[in-house]
Amino acid sequence: MTHLTREQIRGDVAEVLGVPLTDIEDTANLLDEGLDSIRAMTLVERWRSGGTDVDLVDLVAEPTIDAWVEVTQAA
Repeated sequence: MTHLTREQIRGDVAEVLGVPLTDIEDTANLLDEGLDSIRAMTLVERWRSGGTDVDLVDLVAEPTIDAWVEVTQAA
């Protein structure tokens, strides 16, 4: 199983949101930043195809980079 780094998560989020990497704060609610279900599923599929076991429900339960680092490390 592959674990994602904080930098990978932040970079992927910035990419799907179409914003500069520096605009993504670790504690920001990503739903407030423009993340929707389609973009969240894009991330889930990308990370699963890379070997990280992650579930959409876990991501939307607490949509921050900090929380996602914990979720993907525990997976």
